[in-house]
Amino acid sequence: MGGTGSGSTEPGDTRSGSTSPGDTAGPRVLSGTGVSPGTGYGPVYVVVGGIPEPDRRGRHDGDAAAERARAKDALERVAADLEARGARAGGEAEEVLFAQAMMARDPGLADEVSRLIGQGVSAARAVFEAFGGYRELLVAAGGYLGERAADLDDIRDRTVAVLTGLPMPGVPDHADEPFVLVARDLAPADTALLSKDVVAAFVTEQGGPTSHTAILARSMGVPAVVGCAGATTLPPGTPVLVDGGSGEVRPSPSAEEVGRARAAEEARRAVLSAATGPGATADGHPVPLLANIGGPRDLEAALAYGAEGVGLYRTEFLFLDRDTAPTAEEQEAAYRPVFEAFPGGRVVVRTLDAGADKPLAFLPPSEEEPNPALGERGVRMFRRHPGIMATQLAALAAAAEGTTAEVEVMAPMVATAAEAEWFAAACREAGLRRPGIMIEVPSAALRAADLAGAVEFFSIGTNDLTQYALAADRQVSAVAGLQNPWHPAVLDLVVLAASAAASASPQGKGCGVCGEAAADPALACVLVGLGVTSLSMGAPALPWVRAALGRHTLEQCAAAARAARSAVSAAGARDAARAELPGLAALAL
Repeated sequence: MGGTGSGSTEPGDTRSGSTSPGDTAGPRVLSGTGVSPGTGYGPVYVVVGGIPEPDRRGRHDGDAAAERARAKDALERVAADLEARGARAGGEAEEVLFAQAMMARDPGLADEVSRLIGQGVSAARAVFEAFGGYRELLVAAGGYLGERAADLDDIRDRTVAVLTGLPMPGVPDHADEPFVLVARDLAPADTALLSKDVVAAFVTEQGGPTSHTAILARSMGVPAVVGCAGATTLPPGTPVLVDGGSGEVRPSPSAEEVGRARAAEEARRAVLSAATGPGATADGHPVPLLANIGGPRDLEAALAYGAEGVGLYRTEFLFLDRDTAPTAEEQEAAYRPVFEAFPGGRVVVRTLDAGADKPLAFLPPSEEEPNPALGERGVRMFRRHPGIMATQLAALAAAAEGTTAEVEVMAPMVATAAEAEWFAAACREAGLRRPGIMIEVPSAALRAADLAGAVEFFSIGTNDLTQYALAADRQVSAVAGLQNPWHPAVLDLVVLAASAAASASPQGKGCGVCGEAAADPALACVLVGLGVTSLSMGAPALPWVRAALGRHTLEQCAAAARAARSAVSAAGARDAARAELPGLAALAL
């Protein structure tokens, strides 16, 4: 059975596979990191291998022009397929897949494929070698570029499949019964179009709480376990019971075990269904619960799950895979439906976060960047291209005109008070009276008091704040244990930002969280105890967080926060906080 919610409930829990004491006859119980709660039961479908490497001696028939045309057509077919999948999936998946489509259309790759074909190499072999060369460059670069090596492999395999007539790699989009999808890792293109009607749970051997698999599973509301050693050794078709909260994967469970799991799932659903209305603690302290969206197509889910507004409207979908920036009219048409969907509600728009892992053809960096994650990204790119920012701000102001939504606009990657002041001035000049900034860079958190006077609110992006604070790329499996928002150092940075916002004026200013941490019901309680004033997350996580908050008082949340900050590790912080949050038991978290 599929899960009923989302949220990273046990980040960093990387226990090795084990068997219960005395249970020597049954199959080994595997354990990993539970990243999307709920239980899933079904037969194992293992995604194995990729497309076979083309013959090293592969040559074409001598017509290089025809072979180049074949290669160009194959790359374009793959790019178009990725775009179509992204457009149908929407949300997080759309951003990821549109970025992959841009890689398939990279002119440098096309030139290298053409050069190899000119030497007589077959189109399939030329694509394989060209992508291999680029892959080595990405791996050597590390950081954001290094994490995209797997994406490049996926594009390569899809293109080779087109050229050789092999089946496209991927997973079935229909089945006689929901299955448990098991893989070493999963490409976004493999999972973007799946639904909880098809897949009962995800289990991967690699990845962490903020990997693509974890993020997409939470956005789908499907139970998921990552970092589960030995998962791909499970025989295909084996029935397994997956607990996306504890991280336990139990092969061939007994009928009694499945029955207990289903009963527990029904009890959780009852608790979630009873948690309605605006977000608040048990003693009535209001905590607005907002949705993260990637465009108007995500509005239906946000409204269905009871979002009180939008805490993060990602605008990159308008800019990806284009040679020129979208016009003000195009942007206004995309913004207005979201503003109209929340009359009187809060809608927080993040301005274009270009650069790093989201390069745009019309916004190249000023120089080659050996580590783009630390280069010209977000507000830094805007300062070099103020015209792009001016058009976006004007479009937002025009879209807001005539609506009753409380429109707030924030800039990503702000590191200094000067950047905050510059952005706020530009917003106010455009007629946007509530400018804010993302707190993603440790310097912004450490000196938040210097930045608070320039803006109306903060929004903490815990994904980037964690990776920058702990120097641990969130897509590199080798450091997944460090990429954990429960780490006390990250909690300390949250406190600094929240305290500075609260003290910025007599009535204080808002300090929300819009990163993946907000989707973890236990961590959401801790964040409120740290002084965070609102939480924004993928829509399926809203019922879980609403229920968790509604079962604890503000003082219990504060006690959990104090306990977490007193720990010396992420796991210790999580365990200490949970001991102060007894209401989680009703959610089986």
